[in-house]
Amino acid sequence: MPFVNGKTMLEQARKHGYGVGAFSAHNAETIVAILEAAEEKQAPVMIQIGQKVIQTLGLEPMKAMVDSFAEHYSIPVAIHLDHSREFAQTMRAIQLGFQSVMFDGSALSFEENTTISQRVAAAAKALGIGSEGEIGKIGGTEDDITVDEKDALITTTDEALDFVNATDVDYLAVSIGTAHGIYKETPKLRFERLEEIAKAVNRPIVLHGGSDVPDEQVRQAITLGIAKINVDTELRQAYTKGLQAYMNENPDDFVLANSLGEAGQVMKEKVKEKIDVFGSTGRAADFYVNKKVVTL
Repeated sequence: MPFVNGKTMLEQARKHGYGVGAFSAHNAETIVAILEAAEEKQAPVMIQIGQKVIQTLGLEPMKAMVDSFAEHYSIPVAIHLDHSREFAQTMRAIQLGFQSVMFDGSALSFEENTTISQRVAAAAKALGIGSEGEIGKIGGTEDDITVDEKDALITTTDEALDFVNATDVDYLAVSIGTAHGIYKETPKLRFERLEEIAKAVNRPIVLHGGSDVPDEQVRQAITLGIAKINVDTELRQAYTKGLQAYMNENPDDFVLANSLGEAGQVMKEKVKEKIDVFGSTGRAADFYVNKKVVTL
């Protein structure tokens, strides 16, 4: 199987100056859309399993489904647990063989967040799995977790450094002006803060709320240390609009392979577009030895 430790994947991205797309999957068609897009672009990719799909389909069935599909592709893949707010759930994902896990303790006190995140990071390291932590609150709504925009705080360099020193997470999600969802007005990322944090913590930085951020801002953020860009809302939007358009044009076609398949194709094009913006097109080659994906 073409699976790669999330830490390895993001360190390669940081080293070579590109971003890895971390795309959220919600059903079989969206998994296939992500994998097909990455295969066509020959890009390393993270497939994120978030809290909403865990509530509806379950953690283990989604992991098994990604495993089943991914073995038919050649590109490097890391399956990532996104925004877990439960230590037990994060540990279960590690046991199931996820290549990357995120414990999101941003709603907790600094002490509680660091304590649990350190335990997650230690367990992940012991089993060769990448770990992500978050310091600072990222506004908007994702998977029924809502942070009011006025409560979204820009992460300071000191707290990012203190968090990394206390936890030793492999990559860090920070608040630099993004939000989950579609923006009401154009975001303005805090590039100076991002650069300061990336240099201070000396590890890959994660951009949450990557949907709808102007391409030029994303590209600049990658040059300053962003190695993982989370995209969910824009993909769901593309999938849903593709489905709506197909049903409007074919109101009597009730073959789900046709309607859901077309929705998946529209989403695949959006994933390919993002891969190009992130600069990861062709970067699967970074992981190949004798035409097989290997962990480096």
